[in-house]
Amino acid sequence: MDLRQLRYFIALNEHRSFVRAADAMGITQPAFSRSIQGLEQEFGCVLVDRGNKDLRPTPEGQVVLQHALSLVQGAALLSSEVTQMTKLDAGEVRFGCGPAPAVKLVPDAVAQFTSAHPKVRTCFAVDNWEKLSRSLNREEIEFFIADIRHFEADPNYQTQPLTPKRGVFFCRPGHPLLAKESLSTNDMFDYPLAATLIPPGIRKLLANLSGRIDFSPTIETEHFPALVKIVRQSNAIGVGTAEAFAEDIEQGSLVLLHWRNLPQNLDSLNARCGIVSRSGFRLSPAARKLIEVLVEVDRQGHAIAV
Repeated sequence: MDLRQLRYFIALNEHRSFVRAADAMGITQPAFSRSIQGLEQEFGCVLVDRGNKDLRPTPEGQVVLQHALSLVQGAALLSSEVTQMTKLDAGEVRFGCGPAPAVKLVPDAVAQFTSAHPKVRTCFAVDNWEKLSRSLNREEIEFFIADIRHFEADPNYQTQPLTPKRGVFFCRPGHPLLAKESLSTNDMFDYPLAATLIPPGIRKLLANLSGRIDFSPTIETEHFPALVKIVRQSNAIGVGTAEAFAEDIEQGSLVLLHWRNLPQNLDSLNARCGIVSRSGFRLSPAARKLIEVLVEVDRQGHAIAV
């Protein structure tokens, strides 16, 4: 018994005719009949009721048919998965990214990747690092791009650093805080804070500088365009990375805020962006290639900025 014989038997069940089934499989009717007979001899029973006009399978044939369908489908799935693991002209890659990389790094890298490999389906989700890590562990994605501080020391994850992203505070032009000569971090808490999910370390730093135990943003979203629009239309203070808002700041639709008690080059305030995958799991060729593109696009972007 082999898969070829099982495919012939499935075809006979579909076409209910030796002639039509043989034609569909691209072989002669005698050769097709011999293959079905060989299958019956191997099982030691009749699989097709030839006395029935519709050539219906016998009870034994029904059992063989059920397993044949499962085996043939499984073989096709196996072939497809191996193809995805060995070639870059098929398959798909699924990954995730935080809201900051989704503004520029990921679109630029995916555009470059899909231009080189147009037949690979690319799917990515934008969310915070907590939810992305859960998606990774559920095998819904192969990797994600986000702040890597929570994963570097965990043996279950493998991390690859990218260029750190400078954390900034911003507001709309004409915001009341801009009229003050000097600002402290206490001043920011007089207004709503709008941010993505802030890592605990950064949140604790800002709270301690302001004499607080902790705080939560008034507005929290992983959708950067919405966050920017809210800040433009209200007195909310936005928190994010400089790269994500560079165009808005250059155009003057957003203004950077500077706090006198917060060093401008404080490393702990920066987002330590990187690529996170699971330890001990082999990435698909498409995922590995996309990561190469992400690293290169990040490197080029950093070189231009410097």
